[in-house]
Amino acid sequence: MLNLFNIDRASPIALSTQIETRLRHLVESRALPGGARLMSIRQLATQLAVSTNTVVVAYDRLVAAGIIDSHGTAGFFVCSRHDAGRAAPDEAALEAGEEQEPVWLAQQANDQRAGVLLASSGALPPAWLQDAVPATVLQRALARSPAGMASRCPPQGLPALREQIALQLRGIGAMVDASHILTTFGSTHAIDLICRSFLQAGDTVLVEDPGYFLMFGRLRQDGIRLVPVQRRPDGLDLDALEAACREHRPRLLFVQTALHNPTGWSSSAANLHKVLVLARQYGFLIAEDDVHGHFQQGPSTRLAALSGLDGVIYYSSFCKALSPALRIGYLAAAPALLKVLMRTKIHAVMTTPALNEYVMLEVLSAGNLRKHLDRLQRKIMAARHASTRQLSAAGVLFEQPGDAGLFLWGTMPDGVDVDLLVQDAYRNKILLMRGAAFSASDTPNRHIRFNVAFSQHPRLGNYLQEHLQAVAGARSALVRASGVALAPRRTNS
Repeated sequence: MLNLFNIDRASPIALSTQIETRLRHLVESRALPGGARLMSIRQLATQLAVSTNTVVVAYDRLVAAGIIDSHGTAGFFVCSRHDAGRAAPDEAALEAGEEQEPVWLAQQANDQRAGVLLASSGALPPAWLQDAVPATVLQRALARSPAGMASRCPPQGLPALREQIALQLRGIGAMVDASHILTTFGSTHAIDLICRSFLQAGDTVLVEDPGYFLMFGRLRQDGIRLVPVQRRPDGLDLDALEAACREHRPRLLFVQTALHNPTGWSSSAANLHKVLVLARQYGFLIAEDDVHGHFQQGPSTRLAALSGLDGVIYYSSFCKALSPALRIGYLAAAPALLKVLMRTKIHAVMTTPALNEYVMLEVLSAGNLRKHLDRLQRKIMAARHASTRQLSAAGVLFEQPGDAGLFLWGTMPDGVDVDLLVQDAYRNKILLMRGAAFSASDTPNRHIRFNVAFSQHPRLGNYLQEHLQAVAGARSALVRASGVALAPRRTNS
């Protein structure tokens, strides 16, 4: 590979595209056979005198295309022909369908089948997180553990880790200490603990619309009544929220305040203040989801900071931004609420793994998290710009894009059947999530959630451009044949 690899700096073709194209050719010609190990990102960047980010973009595209695969710290390897054509497992595979769609989509995104471009995934490419937790951290974490692999973890979490997490929260204005923190397996576990602790069948819960797609089914399986409240760029629709409070007397509100999923919007301080006022007036708890807050550039207001955790349960996770393998998240709440949550945790799982917590403690104590997040934010911002340009050129509309974060909330042009588009894209090994999946009422709309890390791939841009141009051409032909203009299809957006 050393002698075969060249790039043309005078070419108008981007260096990352040249690297991707050359590697594709080497694999297809079997100069790089299945199972061959590629240079590390740093080695190839040094060899070609390019930035590491240029190589990361090329490798990410090849991983998404199923040509190479990341084997963690072992590096990148050429996929075998058997792996490249491998289908999803049959035995426990879920089927798509309206009721199963959110769970099916989550399975598809985490199965990471070779060759499928996860254009609507909720996760970062593995290559972006590969160096976040070096192997030496694991060794130091075990050295911290007094009993090694026989160590037990307190149900509330390691005291030193909880203090480190509290320090992180004080950095966003939430004045808490270790006694306010409970560790979890991640944000999904945190949501489950909140539901088990404070809700019962027949209760009413307010949810954002659009909102976190896996939450709706989780609540409904417990017999919870969902009342959607429209989410706007500056936060919840306050008039709709107050009307829902008067009519339904909710028990709890789930809300994402920073870098909302799927839109990428962040709530204003004024909006959050009014939400707190309504919560106190009508007596409901607030569960504040801050999973994507790690990707926020600059300051942003949180309910946990405004309220001092009075009536607010805050939860977040390190899984997306640091390591999905560690499965570490946390809750922050006033002591009276935290005791209930800890009792539920003990009943459900007893405790979280001591090894995971010692590793997380080592990461936070070393002080490298901020540098890692800064690098991620720069990568995400560059990907946002590249994805926005490509998707816009293909015909996707962005009326109110968020300022930062992992997601773009794109609108399909008039005449495009989003359901058919998503189905056809999957047949072409591109995973897209329709906007209706993010609605508690499954209200039809013209949106698709795009993950900026994967949506900069030319394969997605080429596919959408061809599909959307075909739809536009068919509409134009119908107009010419009928002699009348077609009115835009009326849908809720």
